[in-house]
Amino acid sequence: MKQAVIITAFMLSVSLQADADKRPNIVFLFADDQRADTIGAHGNPHIDTPNLDRLVGEGFSFHRNYCAGSFSGAVCVASRAMLMSGRHWKNIGTAKEGGKAKPASDWNAAEVLPGLLAREAGYDPFIIGKWHNGLSTLKMGFSEGRSVYMGGMADHSDFQVQDLSKGKLGSKRKAEAFSSTQFANEAVRFIEERKSEKPFFLYVAFMAPHDPRNPPEPYRERYYNKRPPLPENFLAEHPFKILQHTTHGRDESLAPWPRTEAVVSDQLCEYYGLVTQLDEQVGRILDALKNSAYADNTIVIYTADHGLGMGSHGLLGKQNIYEHSMSCPLIVSGSGIPKAQSSAAQTYVHDLYATLCDFAKIETPDGVDAVSLLPLIRGEKEKIHDSIYLPYQNSQRAVSDGIWKLHMYPKVNHQLLFNLSEDPDEMVNLAESSKYQFKIKELEVLMEDWREQLNDIDPLRVGKPASLTPTYKNKRRTLDVWQPKWIRDKYFGGRVRSDHGKK
Repeated sequence: MKQAVIITAFMLSVSLQADADKRPNIVFLFADDQRADTIGAHGNPHIDTPNLDRLVGEGFSFHRNYCAGSFSGAVCVASRAMLMSGRHWKNIGTAKEGGKAKPASDWNAAEVLPGLLAREAGYDPFIIGKWHNGLSTLKMGFSEGRSVYMGGMADHSDFQVQDLSKGKLGSKRKAEAFSSTQFANEAVRFIEERKSEKPFFLYVAFMAPHDPRNPPEPYRERYYNKRPPLPENFLAEHPFKILQHTTHGRDESLAPWPRTEAVVSDQLCEYYGLVTQLDEQVGRILDALKNSAYADNTIVIYTADHGLGMGSHGLLGKQNIYEHSMSCPLIVSGSGIPKAQSSAAQTYVHDLYATLCDFAKIETPDGVDAVSLLPLIRGEKEKIHDSIYLPYQNSQRAVSDGIWKLHMYPKVNHQLLFNLSEDPDEMVNLAESSKYQFKIKELEVLMEDWREQLNDIDPLRVGKPASLTPTYKNKRRTLDVWQPKWIRDKYFGGRVRSDHGKK
């Protein structure tokens, strides 16, 4: 009898160890252009996000999560490249194409995250939704997927997708549903139909709430009838020239100058409608997972590539280094993750690369800049970065130690200084005050440390700066081809110009 007890105890121990060593499945839900302040449970009482609120209650939230700047006006390209390579964009490698710096097609031989998970940990990677980084890098990460969108944006109600099988994209076909619904349908199908016991990496990259801001009518009417307030830092125009994308880029052309409260209010209602419709689809995926055999061994990650202006500082887009455009939500939920807890530590979206390596129990490759979030989740550390650095092309730089944030605009030799602990909306510029010159010097040293680390050789000041005065010419506004008719009629008087082409 004693021997039988010993054997039983031994077998139980082995079983428990096997469960502990089992790699979790990963469901990665990736929103597009979602501001950090668009989740009810994160402090916004004016938006309906019951499913994201549920995820917040079941998981761990990061309240100061950032995209690390961009090499491109299409910030989502840079953000996704950083996520999939685990590298800051300054370390990805660039090639000159048409006079502009663009990411090298092989991301400087980086280990693409899904491919790494497959090779080193036996994962089955599966992609659904947007991939905005080219076919070669798609094939480095995935060989299977459905309803893949190989572009940057589209009319959410009228677009084409392709299926990926054995590394080959099939013919384009018309999506059967609104974009977030289309992608959620495929995610639910994947969870319900999966039979393999291998761990999976399910990557669901939504196109919402990126414009066109055309949610189904009931979703925008909900907010027209109960309007959210404008951002605290709403301005009619941005007060100085940032040079690139500030006045006549595609994103900034979506409303005329000066911005009016009425127009920004309508666009904010439409934006919130996209978020709420997306939230419902996230709920469907969470329900499918809860009712599946994978419920107890799956990590769910919800984040976005970056934020958006939406009237803050007179801006609509993300081509700037303000908090509203570089910060974005991040929630991690699942087995072993503390519930309803959070961190105010500064993190990057691309830190998820190292975090997923930890979850998968594999080594983070050499050359990766990402730092695992697990010490924050486990309460082992209060921070993983002493500071963050946000370089945007060669026209903007920002560094923050978590309390103070310095903006630098090299082309116009201009600086902004904010105390984020007292002024999170970046409304009071302290750079001109003699009282804070010492703080500027401290942050300039910190910025130089980052520049040396990342080999950032673009100058911070120029000998012949451009004028600070911005120019706003509504006749130069351009309209891309994806905006549906009612948006053209409402915001552009029905005219269609597509000077920028498809991105």
